[in-house]
Amino acid sequence: MARTRVGRMQSAGVGAVAALAFLGLGQQAAAQSASNGPAVTFAKDVAPILQKNCQECHRPGSVGPMSLVTFQEVRPWVRAIRQRVMDREMPPYRYDTIGIQHLKNDLRLKDVQIDTIVRWVDSGAPQGNPADMPPPAQFPDGTKWSYEDEFGKPDLVIKTKPYTVPARGQDRWWRPIVPAGLAEDRCIKAIAVKPSLKGRPAAHHANSDLMGLDEKTGQYAVVERLSEYASGKAGEVVPASGCRTLPANSMVKWDVHYWPYGEEVKDDQVEMGVWLYPPDHKQKAKYKQDLKLYSLLMKGGELEIAPHGTAMTQGFHSFKTPVRIDSFQPHGHSRMVGMTAEIFYPETGKLEMISSVSNWTNQWHTSHVYEDDYAPLIPKGAVLVVTGYYDNTVKNKGNPDPDQWVGGGSRTADEMSHAWIAVTHLDDEGYAQIVADREAKAKARSTTTQQQQQ
Repeated sequence: MARTRVGRMQSAGVGAVAALAFLGLGQQAAAQSASNGPAVTFAKDVAPILQKNCQECHRPGSVGPMSLVTFQEVRPWVRAIRQRVMDREMPPYRYDTIGIQHLKNDLRLKDVQIDTIVRWVDSGAPQGNPADMPPPAQFPDGTKWSYEDEFGKPDLVIKTKPYTVPARGQDRWWRPIVPAGLAEDRCIKAIAVKPSLKGRPAAHHANSDLMGLDEKTGQYAVVERLSEYASGKAGEVVPASGCRTLPANSMVKWDVHYWPYGEEVKDDQVEMGVWLYPPDHKQKAKYKQDLKLYSLLMKGGELEIAPHGTAMTQGFHSFKTPVRIDSFQPHGHSRMVGMTAEIFYPETGKLEMISSVSNWTNQWHTSHVYEDDYAPLIPKGAVLVVTGYYDNTVKNKGNPDPDQWVGGGSRTADEMSHAWIAVTHLDDEGYAQIVADREAKAKARSTTTQQQQQ
């Protein structure tokens, strides 16, 4: 295990530090511009931003701690809103402005939106003309799935058996086995896990494994990972060129980690929605995609963080074939503050940043899904380098007790050191074809841009 004392973030390169510097400059620029430009009002300028980026959670009956629908509801919180958006803590999509920026379902506010909110608050947060208010945004109840707008209702819903979470107590794990409910092999298009509305604060994670029937023993055994959910995660989307198989007559082994939060949750059930490609997709998609845990600890290594200390862990992963990285999701607990993913090319010595998250929080486990034409490609022989950063000091706002020694483990009080990464396993022909297709599209875009400029 590679370990060193660091501040909030020091990268295997300098990427994470650059990201923090960039964010700091962005905050200064936003503050300096607060007095410039036309008057900004809630009704005309701020309400549309809140509708698009905030009210999905901040509305009556949803998970946000306050409603941000009307001017009267927003007004008491304007200073907190200003600070949160300037720090890029809200909306809760923690991803730096270095590395690949083409992401699906990217919730980050644009600089112009942050500037609008800052100028509005600094000018006294005026309501403006109520006639300028956009029509109220319409939101479904808590039963709607993450990808329902894109794909409709799930083709399959797999539920845990009921479990009652007590109001108080230690961490607990619920591991029921249930049928997947599929009579034929199918390729998964997307998958999302949804805790109940009341059980969501207690559900730290809800992972699931596929179990297939072993013909020799007549017993079901774990085949591979099906899904991973942690607090705040929307789900996973499988690109059309890959296939993550849900086998016929399989079973699903759940692993739900509950953390009592002061209120009993009776007969709670966690649900998994699965969208499927058409039956013939497996013949069209020749490459397998899977989701796995990629450890940041070398074999036999340990994670140990001293009181008021910091730590770094780093994992190195190579593949037998070329691969495409489809998504990157850091995972840790209260002391983890950041993670990066890079590609090291041994032939040239180049270290390329893929993704950097330098303001990570245990409250929001986001799977960063790359857009199809920008998902990173790793040639055979190159190495995926994943680095995690931990802060057990008072500077870490999410740290419950900096006086404690913290080691690796499954409890919420422990720490973890891995990333969930979805990988499509290619061959040389498939890798070359993707590279050629991307080069052709890039050339076409360049030609279009030149024509527009003439």
